[in-house]
Amino acid sequence: MTEQPQPPNQPPAPDGYGHLPGPPQSSYGTPPQGPNPYAHPQPPTAPTGQPAYSFPQPGATPGPGTPPGRRRTAAVAAVAVAGVLVLGAGGYALLAGGGEKDPATPVAQSSPPADAQASATPDKGDGNGNGSQVSEDLNAGRKQGEDRVLWLKAPKVDGPGMGVDAEGQWVVGDTVVKRLWNNLTAYGAGDGKEQWTLAFPAPICSVTPQTTADAKTVVLYRESTTEGALCNRMRMVDLKTGKEGWSKEIPSEGFLDIMTSPTLGMTGDTVAVSRGGSASAFKISTGDKLFGSGSAEGCKPGAYTLHNNKMIAISGCREKDGKGEVSGADPVTGKKTWTYQLPDGYKAVNVYSLDPVVLDIANQEKNQRAIVVLGPDGKHSATLSAEGKWANECIPAAGGSLEICNKTVVDGGTLYMPTFADVKKANEIVAFDLGTGKAKWRTPAGDSRILTPIRMENGQLIAYRSAEQDKGGEVVAIPAAGGAPTALLRNPSGTAAPIEASFYSPQIDYVGGRLYISVTHLRAQNKDEKLLMVFGK
Repeated sequence: MTEQPQPPNQPPAPDGYGHLPGPPQSSYGTPPQGPNPYAHPQPPTAPTGQPAYSFPQPGATPGPGTPPGRRRTAAVAAVAVAGVLVLGAGGYALLAGGGEKDPATPVAQSSPPADAQASATPDKGDGNGNGSQVSEDLNAGRKQGEDRVLWLKAPKVDGPGMGVDAEGQWVVGDTVVKRLWNNLTAYGAGDGKEQWTLAFPAPICSVTPQTTADAKTVVLYRESTTEGALCNRMRMVDLKTGKEGWSKEIPSEGFLDIMTSPTLGMTGDTVAVSRGGSASAFKISTGDKLFGSGSAEGCKPGAYTLHNNKMIAISGCREKDGKGEVSGADPVTGKKTWTYQLPDGYKAVNVYSLDPVVLDIANQEKNQRAIVVLGPDGKHSATLSAEGKWANECIPAAGGSLEICNKTVVDGGTLYMPTFADVKKANEIVAFDLGTGKAKWRTPAGDSRILTPIRMENGQLIAYRSAEQDKGGEVVAIPAAGGAPTALLRNPSGTAAPIEASFYSPQIDYVGGRLYISVTHLRAQNKDEKLLMVFGK
């Protein structure tokens, strides 16, 4: 049993961010009205003669809802809070009222001038090969100093009424692999030409951004094409070649093991499948089972989270009145190495890091939330505290299956988290000291932009600054110690900007000087829809 956070019996401090476990405050729980400004909405179906991927229309709303059991919701639901963190319906945003006013920080310095006359006619693609040509010049209107659109894929897909999922994007060598419905397809990073396609016998239902050192990953797909088919098949894929490895059905961990909204996690030669209160781990190289929650003693793991040679098990404990715990675990044997007992009524809802362990935990009955930091022995060492409204896309799957958050970055004892931006207002990235839980610095996006952390590289935080109707997005570098961002890539204005701005909650990668942004869902109404857009020098 490990040390508990000290329960305060007094009101939160002025910078109170999720004190743990304390009484709920009186002023939380009212959702803001209007669209979520954290991501631009998908454009509605375009009129005849106008590409559906081109311009978002005024008042556009997000695309149709995703099928039941989908791991992520179509939009981030934001709930306003004062002094506490609240779990909202259908997703959540981390929020706290107030926020001190820091001096404005310059957002970006100009990158070296580019040839203002250069242009490209990107390959649109039709989903069945190299595709046809886009009629517009997507670099038309590019200004001095701006970089270029390299290519755009906007296939026509004729799918079911709820549309099709497209979550999954991997940059491997000089290719980018994109998942669409029941296919994985690799495109040349520089020109968008199709390199290979691997079709699955039924729709893909879960992927992970993680790969092995030699670019292998594991993909889950449904047992059949019939509606409601279980997501209980797994296949190893070599993303360099598009060749499939082993395939197998996921064995049951007991009669209550229902394959609902499973998620994947990988590290070393281990892949774990977490779903609805049960979890199993397998060798990536062979598919052989390593361990599972069905054989666990005591508290039963309902989810495993893996990253960078670390693993934790998130468990429910029937013999402890349903109290939960989080344990360090060996990714090869599943054996526990330390245990952190969650406070009464709290559940782990997100994982930001495993080195150190940074957990987002919530008491839904009391509408309380906190982000806690654990030491190497599993003891509570800090609770994050700061003012501001917080937003990310770490939406928990059904049954508590958790992956590492994809919109926050942890490195060198610092957590980098984006704030929530009100309509037509900019957000910030805030750096938290994980030793003290206090905010170290803030960098504003400027204008009405949104800054999203991507990763750390060479001692700098790489982030994406969103596009607007008349301005292209940017990739910027922010020093780890804080300071003015420097533009690494400046996407073109003109024709491309409104297309880039209309990507709804995109998947983002920045590798080798190229920016890759793609959607996670298509309406699939047999009309051109933007899928993947790539920018570079």
